Amino acid sequence: MSCQQPGRHPIYQSGDVLFRGYQNGSLSQAIDAVTQTDHNHHYTHMGLVEVADDTVWVWHAAPDKGVCKELLVEFCLEETDSVVVGHYRIKGLTAESITQALVFANQQWGQPYNYSYILEDEGFYCSEFVYEAFASDSVFTLNPMTFVDPQTGDFHQGWKHHYQELGVAIPEGEPGCNPNGMAASERLEFIGFIN
Repeated sequence: MSCQQPGRHPIYQSGDVLFRGYQNGSLSQAIDAVTQTDHNHHYTHMGLVEVADDTVWVWHAAPDKGVCKELLVEFCLEETDSVVVGHYRIKGLTAESITQALVFANQQWGQPYNYSYILEDEGFYCSEFVYEAFASDSVFTLNPMTFVDPQTGDFHQGWKHHYQELGVAIPEGEPGCNPNGMAASERLEFIGFIN
């Protein structure tokens, strides 16, 4: 599949979820290092698809942008990324649920990025945004967050630095979600990789 606009080709549907692969930034590496699953995903970012007038848009919460709506090609091709995008569809989702998710997305447009990854804090991080969009359908679940590097058994250096800069204690064990964990959900059907 291609990141180019598909015209009338029915590959993308509103309500689909895109997971962006490993990025070169230190925060992305820190996310990937502590959220790996046995499914061999290396996803560090995600968004929600909206198809309108044959144009594919992606809603997502991004650092430095907050909650935004971008063209598919913009979501796929960040300037500094070496990126792979996984395309997934939620099984058994009703048209009403998709509409509700997109209404939620529109209502959050412009909200800031949640750099603390603490659910109660202002704004959204990427997986929190998608989780909340589908919360009424219980598509995804929250799990205790970990910031421990499985290689060392200690907090990952990237996370130590991140939370020192914020002046906040590392929220180890607090409820949260992440792209790797959400991509492993049994409610998702893998459609294919986008390049």
